[in-house]
Amino acid sequence: MTTSRTVVFDAPGGPEVMKIVERPVGDPGPGEVRIRHHACGLNYIDIYQRSGVYPLALPHALGMEGAGVVEAVGADVTHLSPGDRVAYAAAPPGAYCDLRVMKATQVCRLPDSIDFRTGAAMMLQGLTVEYLFHRTVPLKAGDTVLFHAAAGGVGLIACQWARALGIRLIGTAGSDEKCALARDYGASEVINYQTEDFVARVRDITDGRGVDAVMDSIGKSTFEGSLDCLRPVGMMISYGNASGKVPPFDLGILGAKGCLQLTRPTIFMHIAEREKCQSMASHLFDMVESGKIKIHIGQDFAFENVAQAHREMEARTTTGSSVLTL
Repeated sequence: MTTSRTVVFDAPGGPEVMKIVERPVGDPGPGEVRIRHHACGLNYIDIYQRSGVYPLALPHALGMEGAGVVEAVGADVTHLSPGDRVAYAAAPPGAYCDLRVMKATQVCRLPDSIDFRTGAAMMLQGLTVEYLFHRTVPLKAGDTVLFHAAAGGVGLIACQWARALGIRLIGTAGSDEKCALARDYGASEVINYQTEDFVARVRDITDGRGVDAVMDSIGKSTFEGSLDCLRPVGMMISYGNASGKVPPFDLGILGAKGCLQLTRPTIFMHIAEREKCQSMASHLFDMVESGKIKIHIGQDFAFENVAQAHREMEARTTTGSSVLTL
């Protein structure tokens, strides 16, 4: 039986708990495909899972995103064939590997014009931006959005997507260099949250009105300030916990701050159905092929250096997307 190098962990902890083991890989069953990866995406959700913020049944493999070539398909798979170039973002984790068998639902054919590194770097982050801008809150040209972590992988895609839609995006980042990068990728305004009060700056930029929506993947450390940046009846979108989970709070605060709206979406609900997932991916591919979106891969890590990759992501020294190459 064929084997595959696979990153697994047996207990929650730091990057040191990850290890590379050889695992057997069989044939795909009904509704499944076997994929040989050329690259794997690295995302902050991998750190949440490894550290226990998002608990998994242990031991477990890691990785939500990959790109490669279909080697075999099981019964009932109609949208893919052996030899297809593909990319995906999908649960359960297991993408940090050479070869895997997985459900075909979220596996999408990758256009020839998009290389495997880009495919691996863009799916989870790009589909996140797709649902934030098109499926979470109705936005139109001229609206103003506050986007935290604007120089990260999701953030740089969001900056460009907002520019393409005519949306005014105010981006935050943790250094002047990262702020400059976000501006280069389309942010209308940038705020260094290490040296500036982002709430006061947003109020100043919007002449006291506030923004139509906040897109916040930081969580605990920015949540209350993000609410204070919204206009009346504005939408708070909390979609990540990089600084920790948002603690329980009194819903009455939303009323007191201007009848605010609040949602906590996840990508995996949006891509659960094959037709919807494929449609979202097609939209993303179109944006990339048109040149409206360029995927910034700030870091390449060899597969063996996965622990170092996690350390750098946690230290917030990375920019744009990061990938493991095989």
